[in-house]
Amino acid sequence: MSGRYVVHLPVQAGDLLAAQRLARLMARWARVLPQADPGETTVSAEDDQGVRHRVFCDLRLPGGGRCLLRADHDGDCARRLGGRS
Repeated sequence: MSGRYVVHLPVQAGDLLAAQRLARLMARWARVLPQADPGETTVSAEDDQGVRHRVFCDLRLPGGGRCLLRADHDGDCARRLGGRS
């Protein structure tokens, strides 16, 4: 066993994009917790939890960090909103 677990926290949102925005916000808050891995955050519909949608790009950047922009973003990856790596 890897020692990693997934915490499922149902929320109400108008659509998938709204749910992903909320998940990004919550994951960024969770970065203060050393146990959290926000880059792996996904969203699924409550009645279709097997179909998950990534929230962050999470690709590795030069220097070892990860991209923190939304999944499928346009342009270069970055460590923060509105900035470069």
